[in-house]
Amino acid sequence: MNEIPRHTPPGDPLLSPPPAGPKHAAQRGHVPRAPLIGAVVVVLAALALGAFNHWSIDRRAEATQRAAVDFRPQVRVATAELREGPIKLTQPGTILPFDQANIYARSTGYIAERKVDIGSRVHAGDLLVRISAPDLDAQLQQAQAQLGQMQAQLIQSNANVDQARANLYLAGRTNARTSQLASQGWETMQNADNTQTSLNTNAANLESALAGVKVAEANVKATQATVDRLRTLTAYESVTVPFDGVITARNIDVGDLVSADAASGAPMFTIQREDTVRVQAYVPQSDIAGIRDGVPVDVNVAELPGHVFSGKVARSAMALDPNSRTMLVQADVANPDHLLHPGLYAEVTFDIPRTHPGVVVPSEAVLFDGSGLHVDVIDGDDRVRVQKISIFRDFGTSVELADGLKGGERLALQPPAGTTDGQAVQPIAPPGPAPGATASKS
Repeated sequence: MNEIPRHTPPGDPLLSPPPAGPKHAAQRGHVPRAPLIGAVVVVLAALALGAFNHWSIDRRAEATQRAAVDFRPQVRVATAELREGPIKLTQPGTILPFDQANIYARSTGYIAERKVDIGSRVHAGDLLVRISAPDLDAQLQQAQAQLGQMQAQLIQSNANVDQARANLYLAGRTNARTSQLASQGWETMQNADNTQTSLNTNAANLESALAGVKVAEANVKATQATVDRLRTLTAYESVTVPFDGVITARNIDVGDLVSADAASGAPMFTIQREDTVRVQAYVPQSDIAGIRDGVPVDVNVAELPGHVFSGKVARSAMALDPNSRTMLVQADVANPDHLLHPGLYAEVTFDIPRTHPGVVVPSEAVLFDGSGLHVDVIDGDDRVRVQKISIFRDFGTSVELADGLKGGERLALQPPAGTTDGQAVQPIAPPGPAPGATASKS
């Protein structure tokens, strides 16, 4: 075969062979040293950075693990207090008048005069109203006339007795003489029998006259009772105040007709005594053991800020309501300035004497779970000790314990969930004052 010669254009770098010589070695496939060293440095730096990051992450993980192991959660603490003084129990109460009377009419008639109105302060014996009762006045006059008749009949009956007694005396003397003469033969036996019969008849007449006196006396007493009753009713035509107080209701006016003994309707007046008031409240079963007459109470009314009214327990129901398990207690409170009005809502604080010292803890410290009621006690090394307790009485914001603590222990308030026995904690003082034993119950 004949080779076809290739014609290479002169100066073509792609087809022309490279020139010979050292300075043209790179063009013949040799790599320079400087780029290679740079690439190695970059790789080494990346490896070092990765190793440092891994070491840093490992160190942070170890620190986090140590922090988790050494973690002490912060807990607020309070001190369990041993109390020996009286218990201050605050209960809602109601102010009542010391005395209250609904005034009804005892005489039937028309209101002729009215002296008082709502809000009038009155005193015992003051006139409230005057009732005009002409029918009652006429009945009294009639009864008085009948009494006069009965008294006249009594006088007549007494006169009949005197006459019967005189006739009996005469018949006795006559019978004695006739009987003596008849025995001597100077008088007939018939006349003697007649005088004896006359004597017996006069004796019976005397007994009848004496019985008539008793009947007349009974009639006088009966008529006198009727007069006294009507006179008493006419006295009720003037209605007076039974005790010092204030008129709180008026349901009549001049000209109204009122009926006696109409207790089923509205009273003419309602009067309340408020110089001393009754303050009543309901005490729960857990506190009635210390309630007795003479226990001091303080009464506060929200509408009278700055005023504290003092009194003492005066009476109690001595029995509990089976529905609420509370006992009604009343205290007498002096009200000389008439600031307390019947019907007001008040807060009544009882100073109940303790039967024995008790440990009081905040309600926030009491916990309940599957193991029952307990508190977390913070011992001296700031470690939690779970202590079981039982509650004697509940004050709302605090409770008194029956057993479990002696007083003075540090207690965790609302510790974090998962706190276990023996766990170390970091105690911090809670804001505000220490818990007290005063509570409000509704």
